[in-house]
Amino acid sequence: MAKYKVVHLQTHLPSSGNAAFRLHTALLKGGVHSTMLSLSTDVGSSEQIAHLRRRAEAVSIVNSKLQNYLTKDSFEDFGMFSYPVLGNDISKHELVTEADVIYLHWAIGGFMTFKNMHQLAKLNKPIIVFMHDMWNMTGGCHYSFTCTNYKTDCSNCQMFPEGKKNGISIKGFKKKKKLYDSYDNLFFVAPSKWIYEMAKESALTNNKPIHYIPNLVGHEPFKPLNKKMAREILGLSTDDIIIAFGAASPTSPYKGWKYLKEALEKLAAKFNKGKVTVAIFGSDHDDEIAESIPFKTHFLGRLRDDYSTALVYNSADVFVAPSVAEAFGLVILEALRCGTPVAAFNTGGIPDIIEHQKNGYLANYRDAEDLARGIQFCIDQRLKGYAQPKFDEKSIIDGHIELFDQMLNLKSID
Repeated sequence: MAKYKVVHLQTHLPSSGNAAFRLHTALLKGGVHSTMLSLSTDVGSSEQIAHLRRRAEAVSIVNSKLQNYLTKDSFEDFGMFSYPVLGNDISKHELVTEADVIYLHWAIGGFMTFKNMHQLAKLNKPIIVFMHDMWNMTGGCHYSFTCTNYKTDCSNCQMFPEGKKNGISIKGFKKKKKLYDSYDNLFFVAPSKWIYEMAKESALTNNKPIHYIPNLVGHEPFKPLNKKMAREILGLSTDDIIIAFGAASPTSPYKGWKYLKEALEKLAAKFNKGKVTVAIFGSDHDDEIAESIPFKTHFLGRLRDDYSTALVYNSADVFVAPSVAEAFGLVILEALRCGTPVAAFNTGGIPDIIEHQKNGYLANYRDAEDLARGIQFCIDQRLKGYAQPKFDEKSIIDGHIELFDQMLNLKSID
C-alpha cells in the first residue's frame, strides 16, 4: 500500500510535454498514490486522472474573455499577465479530500480563483505550490524580465501604460499576499536555482518555505537513437546538417525568435546553404519564418507525443533554445537526454542544465552573434548532449518524498 496520497491540480492536462503529468507518472512508479485533477484534458479519465465537467469549461471561456478585457492594455513585449476572475470550488472533490498532499501547479485560467485557493488552504492539508514560472511571486506577470518590483509591491508595473501601472498588478499582489500570509501549510517548490533565488527575494514568498527540486525527464522515450533512422522517419536529409528549434509559438516574446533569426543569418556565410536544414517543430508552417531563414526549412508541425519529439531531437546535430525567459528549460533537458547538444542563452534555469562547451553552449544573454558561435561550436566539435546526475528520476522523486515526510511530520506536531 502506498505511504502517501497526492493530487496534482492543473488547468489543462495535455498528453505530452507537461511537467506536472510527468511528475505524476514518476511518483506512481515510485510507489506514491498520485492522482490528477484538471479543468480540461486530452488524456482519458481513469482512477488516477479526472477533470471537471463541461460547465467548468464554459466558465473558463468566460474567465478568458474577462481577463482579456482587464489586461487589454498590457504590453505584449513583456509576455503574459494573468489575473483569475472565475473558478471552481474543488475543496470537496473526492481526489482532493482523499489526498494527504496537494500540488498546486498551473491552476488558474478559469480553474481556480484566489477565493478557491483559500478554500483549498482551509483544509489544512500540506499544499505544494509548484512554481513553473514567476507568476506566484509577482502581481500577475509570468516573467518580470528586468523589473524588480516583485521585491516590494509590484507598483508601477511595466506591463501597463501610464495611468494603469498601479491597478491590477497591485491588486493581484495584495490577493497573493493575503493568501500566503493566512496559512502555514503552503510550501513552495522551485524547479531551478534561478526561480529559487527569485522567490527568496520576492516580498510575497521570501518568508515562506521554498525548496529546490528540478523538473524531470525520464529516459523513456528520451534517449539516443540512430540518427540516420530518425531522419528517414521524419523525411529529413541524412546528409544535411540539421539545426532544430521548437516552440508552440515561435514569435512569442519569451522564445527569442529574432535572436535565432539573426544568428542563422550570421551562420549563412559560414555554411553551405544547400547542406543545412532548419527543422522547426511545435507550430505549423509559417511562410514569413521560412522566408526569413537563409537555409532550407522543414516544419514538422505540432507533435502530439513524446516519441515523435524524441525523434526530432535525435535527428538534429544541434538543438537551439534562444529563450529570453525560461524558468527551467524542459525541452533542453529532453534534447540532452537524446544525446543532442543544445545552444541557448545563459539565463533563467538554463545554466542548471547546460554545462558550457561540454554538453552544449551557453551564449551571452540576447547576443545573437555569440548564439551563432554556440551553434557552430556544437556542430564543429560534434558535441554530445547528456543530462547531469542531479536530473536522474530517482533522485528527484526521493526529493519529493522527503518533502512529504517533512510537511506531514510538521503537521502531526501541530
